[in-house]
Amino acid sequence: MKTKFYYKGFGLLAAGLLLIGQAANAQRGTQWAKDGYQYYRMQGGNIVELDIRDASKSTTVVTAAMLTPAGQTAALTPRRFSFSADDNKVLLNTNTKRVWRQDTRGDYWVYDLKAKTLKKLGKGKPESSLMFAKFSPDGSKVAYVSEHNLYVENLATGIIKPLTKDGSKRLINGTFDWVYEEEFDCRDGFRWSPDGRNIAYWQIDARKIKNYLMLNTTDSTYSFTVPVEYPVAGEDPSSAKIGVVDVATAQTKWMKVPGDPIQHYIPRMDWTNNPNELILLQLNRAQNEEQIFIANISNASTHVIYRETDKAWVDVRDADGWTWIDHNKKFLWMSEKDGWNHIYTVDRDGKEQLITKGDYDVISISNVDEADGLIYFIASPENATQKYLYSVKIDGSAKAVRVSPMDQPGTHSYEISPNGKIARHNFSNSYTLPASETISLPDHKHLSGQNIAVNAADKAKGPEFFKVKTVDGIEMDGWMVKPTNFDPKKKYPVVFFVYGEPASQTAPDSYGSGRNGEYVGSMANDGYIYISMDNRGAPVPKGREWRKSIYKNIGILNIRDQAMAAKEVLKWPFTDSTRVAVWGWSGGGSSTLNLMFQYPDIYKTGIAVAAVGWQLSYDNIYQERYMGVPTDEAGRAPFIKGSPVTYAKNLRGNLLYVHGTGDDNVHYKNAEMLINELVKYNRQFQLMSYPNRTHGISEGPGTSLHLRTLYTQYLKEHCPPGGR
Repeated sequence: MKTKFYYKGFGLLAAGLLLIGQAANAQRGTQWAKDGYQYYRMQGGNIVELDIRDASKSTTVVTAAMLTPAGQTAALTPRRFSFSADDNKVLLNTNTKRVWRQDTRGDYWVYDLKAKTLKKLGKGKPESSLMFAKFSPDGSKVAYVSEHNLYVENLATGIIKPLTKDGSKRLINGTFDWVYEEEFDCRDGFRWSPDGRNIAYWQIDARKIKNYLMLNTTDSTYSFTVPVEYPVAGEDPSSAKIGVVDVATAQTKWMKVPGDPIQHYIPRMDWTNNPNELILLQLNRAQNEEQIFIANISNASTHVIYRETDKAWVDVRDADGWTWIDHNKKFLWMSEKDGWNHIYTVDRDGKEQLITKGDYDVISISNVDEADGLIYFIASPENATQKYLYSVKIDGSAKAVRVSPMDQPGTHSYEISPNGKIARHNFSNSYTLPASETISLPDHKHLSGQNIAVNAADKAKGPEFFKVKTVDGIEMDGWMVKPTNFDPKKKYPVVFFVYGEPASQTAPDSYGSGRNGEYVGSMANDGYIYISMDNRGAPVPKGREWRKSIYKNIGILNIRDQAMAAKEVLKWPFTDSTRVAVWGWSGGGSSTLNLMFQYPDIYKTGIAVAAVGWQLSYDNIYQERYMGVPTDEAGRAPFIKGSPVTYAKNLRGNLLYVHGTGDDNVHYKNAEMLINELVKYNRQFQLMSYPNRTHGISEGPGTSLHLRTLYTQYLKEHCPPGGR
């Protein structure tokens, strides 16, 4: 259950900025030119090249006039663009449409800078049906997916060649089904070979996956179903295999990856920079063993070069592929095998070397500057609520060195240029507005942009960070926003914001922490204490044991941590234990329900949005990763033990439950199972169903304001604000 609010962690959600080429999900971050100092951006309908060292330098590369199709007066408005390797052509993505989470379908055009021609691709294909279009290495062709088949188009002749023909809604070539996209961040499902002769691609066979039928009752006279192929926990996944298709002959070879393709996942695949080799990652169904294979495309053979197991689960790393070093002899890998998340190098024979050493976690890799022998990465050894840039020698010969300034406590992120010499630095903390500057590396010298300054006097304007130790000896980080006119002699109501599952952190030291976007007005001005704390299992840099102790314990361990921490908070003399509320969305909604039901003596009011009420109803990749594979009664037991429905009969306080009937992620079935249980035991509550709204409950005029107003009124009525 991913949450609406935060999307950073250690596992698959730890991915940094997506690269513009192979990963075409969205044009995020900086699109660098080859020299690493110039970059491209849309400005005023033009594509311009700018120098990151000098904001006054800019060159218009493609004008709006160039992007105006023949016979039309309006120029194209690209959602994203990319250049061919020789910079002579630009690929433009327009008229995009959302596929589940992101707008990955659309139209594509090519502008030829030499010939000065603009051409639309995919003639005869349905409007907005092309996905993940990419130039071939020599820029003469573009490959793309349309309606689950892979095509290549010759730019000189306009001939479109189908490379696959068997694609359908359930036999998916070059892209993915719902659950691979949602849980492995897999969208773009094909890769050009370095020599342009072949394309490697995924084929997902979802033909045996059962449909969850959402019911649309408002968009036509008669209701109709909206099917989503959705494998719930305990059901077999789709099978996945890797094919390599010869662009000239359109013949595919299937790589001989060992094991049952249904009982394994292949969440990562790429070329090794050798046009005859692929590298791929395979996970077993339980996701506690990973193997890295090298595949020889000539004979389709594969061999294992690396294997890792974990008693809980193995995290899938960033979707941007493998980072090769030492003339492609080694690649970087991240593992928690010594109890901390560290960077290793692995060679083609599987020999590994630990690069980052010490009792701290590497959160993510930012850049590799092989010329200077440095790896840049994000970590925070002393404070799990913050993030800083560090560097370490590639050969592991020295300790890591902090690069981020010592006088800027908070959260740092970096977009580092390909040459590793310059970066766009973004910073904020809970009391400092987000700021961005250009810096040089490794000295972190300011070059342009905002002059970042932290004023310690402003700290009082932000939330107050604290640590609380529970009766179990667990120390949790949290923040608290006190009422505006706080009087320590009075007692105030407390509202806890929770998430609690491995996909999200709620108490980072970044700007916006302490704010409640669902509350109309100011909670502080109205007299609430607002608090959030990160329990065990939260993806924060506190070591493997902290994060993975939640294995087979979602709905139990995280709930106890939150409740025991709340007990300590309610010992503070200015908190009112008779006015205690808790709320959350998605996984946070599930935590809210469990806290209300399992600890009704603590929590008097709850607002749960889009919650999973029954863990066996959620998708298999997410739920089985953290709870095991429920193939028998013993395997199902942890799912049932951690599900809110199991404890619904214990409700004593005030509960507002909110869900969208068109939620393709956490299905409305969860709401109805919970309703049935509450009705069975005559537990009164308030329900708000939003017709056809999805997991974010944002579609339709007035929806967001309606939900915010409902939330605010319910909270004020059942957990009255103000000091007493």
